[in-house]
Amino acid sequence: MNTMEYLDHLLLKYSNTFDIYMPYVIKGREYPAYGHYFSHVERYVLMRKANMWSTHTYEHILFMDVPECTTEVIDEAQDIIENYMEPQLVRRGGDTPEENHMSSYMNVIIIAGKALTGDAAGRIKKYKFEKGYNFNLRGFSRGNIACVSIEDKKFVSNRYLKDKRKLYEQVFTDMEKGRPGFKEVCERTGSAPFKQGEEDMGVEFKRRR
Repeated sequence: MNTMEYLDHLLLKYSNTFDIYMPYVIKGREYPAYGHYFSHVERYVLMRKANMWSTHTYEHILFMDVPECTTEVIDEAQDIIENYMEPQLVRRGGDTPEENHMSSYMNVIIIAGKALTGDAAGRIKKYKFEKGYNFNLRGFSRGNIACVSIEDKKFVSNRYLKDKRKLYEQVFTDMEKGRPGFKEVCERTGSAPFKQGEEDMGVEFKRRR
């Protein structure tokens, strides 16, 4: 079992609700995959034209595969969240997100070959990034970092991703039982991940069926 095999099975879990992009390039650095989720909720009075309100919720996940989760890797994950995801994917280069924006969750998932050291695990657990827009009238964004280590099959995250532990542990079980991964399912169904550049950050993402 290696990091890319694990990622392949993990992507299958996310592909039911996320658009999966492979690969994904940020500032000239190529990452194996990125996932995007979008939810639009509206409330009406009697008829569709009488729209009371609508809200947009987003989630972004960048996947990294590394031999070991070092301090430099965590620094890179933090930089991606705060200096790429937040300004480019949440605010889209503007001062605030769009009018109906409610929340954006920005996650970097590190898949490491070696077990985490105590220092690395401590940094991930303490990580916190949250930003409100126009006194939260334009919603907020929150950054999260997590790491799953192949060597000891451990999952470590900051507080807001703790509820994902069972999902990441289940991936190990799926692999041990010989269940298919994302690539195999795509081949069976004749589907494929998105390629970067196919999305339009100014409009709703369209899911590929």
